[in-house]
Parts: sequence; C-alpha cells; structure tokens
Amino acid sequence: EFCKNTKNWYCYGKAVAEQAAWEEAKAKGVDLVVVNPVLVLGPLLQPTINASIIHVLKYLTGSAKTYANSLQAYVHVRDVALAHILVYEIPSASGRYLCAESVLHRGDVVEILAKFFPEYPIPTKCSDEVKPRVKPYKFSNQKLQDLGLEFTPVKQCLYDTVKSLQEKGHLAVPKPQEDSIKIQS
Repeated sequence: EFCKNTKNWYCYGKAVAEQAAWEEAKAKGVDLVVVNPVLVLGPLLQPTINASIIHVLKYLTGSAKTYANSLQAYVHVRDVALAHILVYEIPSASGRYLCAESVLHRGDVVEILAKFFPEYPIPTKCSDEVKPRVKPYKFSNQKLQDLGLEFTPVKQCLYDTVKSLQEKGHLAVPKPQEDSIKIQS
C-alpha cells in the first residue's frame, strides 16, 4: 500500500511479484527462497546505464547540484550474485534474505565519492538544509552472513561503480592539469 500511495511503481511491481511467487510456491509445494537486494552497485555488466547507476553518476557529472536529505541501502553486485549461489546451494536456506551491506545518507555518499574522486564536480550542499538530517534505519543481513556471505564495504561498491563507469566510457576521466609554470634552463 505504501508503494501504491507514493506511486513507486517499480517497488510496487517487485512487491506484488514476490507475493505472487510466494502464493504460487505454496500452492505447488515448492520450496521458495527469496533474495531481496537493495540498490545494487559495482561493475556494470550491461552496456547501458540503469537507474541504480544513475544514482551515483548524477553526482559525478555535475547534473546534481545538491544531494537529497535521504537514505539509501547499498549492496555490491558480486554480493548479490554470491547470495543467490549460497541460498541455492545450502539446503538449510529458507525464507527471505535481505541483501544489503549498509544504509547511508546521501551526504555520506557524496563525501565518499569526493574523497576517491575529487576531480569531479560532486555536490557539497544538501537540497534540504532546513530539516534535520534523516537518521539511518536499521536492518539485518545476519541470515546471509550466517550462510557465509562477507559483504563488500559500501566504499568499495562506490569505487568499483565509478571505475566501471570510466572504463565503459559513461564517465569521462579528467585529464590531470599541467603545471603552468615552466622552468627555463
């Protein structure tokens, strides 16, 4: 209902699809196990940009002049792949698995990006400086950790995403500025 009320049709579609899968699995007696990843970052496999990657790219290109006073949970694409392998191969796996490494405020995201990639026009101001900074929500990824998944730190996710954007030609690599002072011999 929340997704319908906020017109978040992407998330609504995912929630409805999962509900349908659980109903069908129950009706057919299928042992269903679900991995629910949050915003997935890391190297791109596809040649195009997806919505998750735009989330980071907009802070590097200058198209976003500010960052939102909001939160997002992140996970590395390789962790999502490994989570699927683990729940498939480990017979005791059951139910739902939240695949998330951590929750960050957008201010933390731009701060991390600026430390790794200071050559890009990363925003430094929040679009909503009047309201208090939104507090991170809590979640548990313990079920996947119990299966042996060691999550990649979100800083590495962000770094790998930017490097992949550069390698695939979606993000220009700024040339280092030459020193304008020439010493004559």
